[in-house]
Amino acid sequence: MNAVLRGALVAVLISSSVPPASAKRKASRAPIPRKADIEAATRLQVFLDRASFSPGKIDGRYNDLTRKVLAVYRASHGEQPQPSPPPQSKRKSNIAPDVTGLDIASVDPVFIPYTVTEADLQSIGPLPTEPSQQAKLKFLPYRDAADAISEKFHSDIHFLEQLNPGKLKAVKAGDQLMVPNVEPFELASVKDIKPGSEIGSQAANEMEDQAGAQAGTPEQTGAAPVGVAIKIDTRANTLEVHEGEKLIAAYPVTVGSAQTASPIGEWKVRRITKMPTFRY
Repeated sequence: MNAVLRGALVAVLISSSVPPASAKRKASRAPIPRKADIEAATRLQVFLDRASFSPGKIDGRYNDLTRKVLAVYRASHGEQPQPSPPPQSKRKSNIAPDVTGLDIASVDPVFIPYTVTEADLQSIGPLPTEPSQQAKLKFLPYRDAADAISEKFHSDIHFLEQLNPGKLKAVKAGDQLMVPNVEPFELASVKDIKPGSEIGSQAANEMEDQAGAQAGTPEQTGAAPVGVAIKIDTRANTLEVHEGEKLIAAYPVTVGSAQTASPIGEWKVRRITKMPTFRY
């Protein structure tokens, strides 16, 4: 086949394979998984969430973060470390990973009904988009009830909408929603957890170094047992909790940007503050 014919054939193939704009939009969307696949993926995400190996926002899909934390969970239980799974295309992202040996059947049921309370609606309010304006508020509220409930049950808000079609537009106390069967995040209960409740609001980096001060025992100070370390991987954007040599928990984190780069090195936890003042 000569060069001219090859060029013509390529041109025909290219022109015939270019879809209209509407087709492009449809092709760019990830395929909607089957109900059974959504439940299976959610079951795995809830299993990892309960084990303190967070898959991030639960969305009923075998997304990259779920696959990554699954590999970390397996490694923490003595299995041979697996290389980080490559990013999945939208069409391949919902292929089930190997869950052999995991007690995912312990997550039953996967979804539970939840009745919205007045307390769920107390932290809702207007939220400015600019950080300088947010810093003037006493606290950063949820934008709406759906925002509050999705965080309470560690869920992606669009997934919550998928579980409750048409119910999230005007949520009120007494409404019943289907949610993932996780340990719910209770905002009010955070204030009573120790250590931290008894500590003032001064930022740790504003404190004077108290060299030579007696640290006291973990029981006296309410600190973590000796041997507990927090390690942050700035490349993988994960926070790991180690007890001695054993990895006992892992969570996704936002580490920082080029403008607000996080300092690298070894740091000692000097203060724990819950419900901290937003500093800008």
